[in-house]
Amino acid sequence: MTDQVIDVTDLRRTYAGGFEAVRGISFTVPRGELFALLGTNGAGKTSTVELLEGLAAPAGGRVRVLGHDPYTERTTVRPRIGVMLQEGGFPSELTVSETVRMWAGCTSGARPVGEALDAVGLGKRGGVRVKQLSGGEKRRLDLAMALIGDPEVLFLDEPTTGLDAEGRRETWDLVRTLREQGTTVLLTTHYLEEAEQLADRLAILHEGRIATTGRVADVVATQPSHISFELPDGYHVGDLPPLPELGVTGHELRGRTLRLRTGELQRAATALLVWAERSRVELRGLDVRAASLEEAFLRIAREANGADGTDGADGADMTYEAGVSAEEAQETAA
Repeated sequence: MTDQVIDVTDLRRTYAGGFEAVRGISFTVPRGELFALLGTNGAGKTSTVELLEGLAAPAGGRVRVLGHDPYTERTTVRPRIGVMLQEGGFPSELTVSETVRMWAGCTSGARPVGEALDAVGLGKRGGVRVKQLSGGEKRRLDLAMALIGDPEVLFLDEPTTGLDAEGRRETWDLVRTLREQGTTVLLTTHYLEEAEQLADRLAILHEGRIATTGRVADVVATQPSHISFELPDGYHVGDLPPLPELGVTGHELRGRTLRLRTGELQRAATALLVWAERSRVELRGLDVRAASLEEAFLRIAREANGADGTDGADGADMTYEAGVSAEEAQETAA
């Protein structure tokens, strides 16, 4: 039994025509950890996860899951992992219970059908045909299939796509419970808040390489917090207390709106509010915002776009949220 449940070293994947989707990445995931793979446009995360699941052989490097090669030792690895794909593709005419029962028949040590459905909130939908389920309910069914064998390692590919806010939170609670029980989870998601809420560590990929990796708090800490407000009438930036003394590392003025960057949010916000109170002025539109994973991701996207000669983190963000990448287009062509 190794503490490193997933061990990836210099992993590479190449498609027909020589397109290299994964370009020598390395990371480990210890037992009981939730590790998130995020990706900018053409990142390579889908290609990476498929190698971890044993769906294809790497072009180079080494991957081990539970101490085994997931491709050449698939019969050993497969019974011990659960996989939730972006879309399950189950027969539409079967009922929910029939679908789970069919899947359980192909799974070693499958849990009872009712237990699997209750775990994902479908306990009362067992008699409904798959084609009659909502998009969110189909995602719940996909998750039930991934959990049917009580896996040691769980691969979740966009687990909450199509779920409403309540369903997403319930799924998060379930994933947290699984992690607390010792299940190792590898997550891919387009919801940055989801990764920030669930992950112990993460890696952000760009063009087949890892752009940054580490604990979520450490990745977020690389970004500044922000304070923005409208300058009071008759006041200028120079009328404020000296910004360096507030812990402010930079500022931007657009019209009358001032935006401050700081690595010491509490100190800066407190000093600013004390100044406003003593000066008897109102800071209209005051917005105090801590650093976030979204900002870290957008910085990487912005830097990547700048390197490519394009402009705008917003465009990169829209591509990411849409879930359409050069990587996926290449895989479709292949």
